[in-house]
Parts: sequence; structure tokens; C-alpha cells
Amino acid sequence: MSKKNQIRGLIALGTSAASATSAFSGVRKAREDKDKLTMVNALASAVVAVTGVLLAVRTLRKGGDK
Repeated sequence: MSKKNQIRGLIALGTSAASATSAFSGVRKAREDKDKLTMVNALASAVVAVTGVLLAVRTLRKGGDK
């Protein structure tokens, strides 16, 4: 894997991890407020963030090949 692809993968992983952290704190806040619409939004954001993490990990494992 080239250094450029490795850096890209690590940046994607960091960005996705930050998104996941934000999404899960949104879930916690929605639970406290008992707001169903905010809960649905936070859960959807969490799914997107987890998918991003998984894609970044796959990219790093495969060496940047798609």
C-alpha cells in the first residue's frame, strides 16, 4: 500500500470515529429528552458512522484496493 493511500485510510478512519462519537452522544441526549424523532435521527447517523469505520478499516486491510 502506498503511503498516500495509508494516510487517506487513516484520515477516513479518524473522521468516521469522530462521527460515531457524535452520533452516540446524540442517542444519549435523545434518550434523556425522550424525543423519538431525534432518536431516529441519531440512530441513522450512528449507522452511517459505523459503516464509514468499517469501510475505512477494509480499505486499510486491503491496501487501498477497491
